[in-house]
Amino acid sequence: MQIKYENIVLRDMIESDIEDYVHWWTTEIKWMNYDAPWETEASDEETERKSWREYYESVKDLPDDVRRWKFEIEWNGRHIGWVSSYMMNERYEWIGADTIQPGQTVYRAIGIDICEPDVWGKGVGTNALRAFMNYYFENGVDELYTQTWSGNVRMLRCAEKLGFVECNRNIGIRDVDGQKYDGLTFRLER
Repeated sequence: MQIKYENIVLRDMIESDIEDYVHWWTTEIKWMNYDAPWETEASDEETERKSWREYYESVKDLPDDVRRWKFEIEWNGRHIGWVSSYMMNERYEWIGADTIQPGQTVYRAIGIDICEPDVWGKGVGTNALRAFMNYYFENGVDELYTQTWSGNVRMLRCAEKLGFVECNRNIGIRDVDGQKYDGLTFRLER
């Protein structure tokens, strides 16, 4: 499956993407400084290659009518990152889909990772996230959330451009390079 929007394409993973992931998780890791730097762990090529091969095998044959939680981003024919979604509980904390209880309040959050630094600041991420938002809105989702931390200035600008409004702030919960930052959750209604 693929979605074309402005200057980007959201698409399912292809086998050649595996080596891009290996590179992004072992060599070109600058993007991790903005995603969730408090979670970053060193890895090696063999571990990443095995992990991404297993992931690719699990998603390579998905029918088009299955709702995607993740798409790869292509810009000018180049694989540069991904958009993804996850579920949060009523406290805006990540929750595994298999642990959701009947009647439990859950929210869908979306996020983005552009792993190629030369693409940053060109509006590519905003377009990719907008395309992903449209995908969910067209598939019956009426509200979306996104989360970041107060030190991720590019993501804050992106969320604002897309119309997200801050709905939760956890003061000082993120420690990055010895400095405290706020954890932020934003909401967008269709």
